[in-house]
Amino acid sequence: MSRKINISFSKSAKPKGGLAVLLAGKDGLLSDGATGIDPDGVAARAMGIAKYEGKARATLDILAPKECPADRLGLAGLGDPGDLAPHDWLRLGGAIFGLIGKSSKVWIFTDIAGVEFSADNAADLALGMVLRSYSFDTYKTRKKDNGKDDDGPVNVTIVTAQSTAAKRQFAIRQAIADGVALARDLVNEPANVLGPVEFARKASALKSLGVDVEILTEKEMKKRKMGALLGVAQGSVRPPRLAIMQWKGGKARQKPLAFIGKGVVFDTGGISLKPGAGMEDMKGDMGGAAAVIGLMHTLAARKAKANVVGIIGLVENMPDGNAQRPGDIVTSMSGQTIEIINTDAEGRLVLADALWYCQNRFKPQFMINLATLTGAIMVALGQQHAGLFSNNDTLCEQLTAAGDVTQEKVWRMPLGSEYDKMIDSKFADMKNTGGRFAGSITAGQFLQRFVNDVPWAHLDIAGTGMNAPQTEINRSWGSGFGVRLLDQLVRANFEG
Repeated sequence: MSRKINISFSKSAKPKGGLAVLLAGKDGLLSDGATGIDPDGVAARAMGIAKYEGKARATLDILAPKECPADRLGLAGLGDPGDLAPHDWLRLGGAIFGLIGKSSKVWIFTDIAGVEFSADNAADLALGMVLRSYSFDTYKTRKKDNGKDDDGPVNVTIVTAQSTAAKRQFAIRQAIADGVALARDLVNEPANVLGPVEFARKASALKSLGVDVEILTEKEMKKRKMGALLGVAQGSVRPPRLAIMQWKGGKARQKPLAFIGKGVVFDTGGISLKPGAGMEDMKGDMGGAAAVIGLMHTLAARKAKANVVGIIGLVENMPDGNAQRPGDIVTSMSGQTIEIINTDAEGRLVLADALWYCQNRFKPQFMINLATLTGAIMVALGQQHAGLFSNNDTLCEQLTAAGDVTQEKVWRMPLGSEYDKMIDSKFADMKNTGGRFAGSITAGQFLQRFVNDVPWAHLDIAGTGMNAPQTEINRSWGSGFGVRLLDQLVRANFEG
């Protein structure tokens, strides 16, 4: 469980024990002001002794003198205050959380002469702390000597002249944090606990926020001839599900925005079995579906003024006597036939039917699908960017801008008819993989055959959705990548 963190904002406050955090810039600026926290200038002397220069997100822990009302002083670096972007405040919040230790009370003094500190900055700082506070230790049974599971809740007071407005802005950020935490929880859960049916129940839980949820069973998907998705699921004793979530916060006749997620709760590779080493990570092969649920939670919790549809295809890919084989030919919901070359190229089969179902039923403004789809995207981009494939330049520009704001970055990759021949089949309309070369591109080219002329983007989050790099705001194996990115996309372009 994450350590519970309670955030409040105040125009003025005097610490009583606990930790007091002052901000420092490259010129040694301190946010002490008239607070009287450091009457003897201990912080300034400590900076000199430690050669602390206030570099961005650098921290310094100082034992407080007797005259100080706090038990500890902490410094958090701004770097050059003139260069601060919104995401820098988020990262600073995460760095400050790293200072807290066992403290149960924290005061952060943010107002510095000559540095503009807005309500949004304060709210972003708080969001960074909440995101950093997340941990997943549900299955750890060892207790501390005192019988407690953790260090208890921490109460954080951010002291700023913008306290009233900051409180309003943080309410929005809290919805974002909750959505990210939900996505992280889902990715971190073991597959024996979270199968397709259990995952669908997580989607149904969004009804409490006003989301309309439908769950299609295997029988209902057979009626709709979703042969591509069902082919992946047929090797597992756990039945597949398709979850459809609708948030209706916009005008009645406004076409919805659509987000579709790959939800392979565990991927063995099927008959084309993966190597054993590292296969345990395949519990995270539903990172796309987790992001969609997290996004829908966020949008509903903050009452987004938009109509949004979230669809997730939930399956398990197992090697069984009934599993599909290389060489099999399946018929997708679109009527297009697919030769199965490799049963480990299964996510695109799930998405093919989900995309076709979405565009036919909802006629959306656009469709964006998320999937931990290919290892090839990590070869191309590492873990710093998600791969972006699209048939629409405007949508690409909007996603790239949202990635720059949130630092959940995307990088556009090519699509083109010259790649089609790589997935042409001798026996069917297409095959499900084009081989080793351009593996992430041919996967995108495959998906594009199921979107017609709807503006569409495919985000390959294999490198960013699970086992992602540790940052100031994420110490979790499951990162929740995509929730903040897509919430920013909606807020910046499709509300109001």
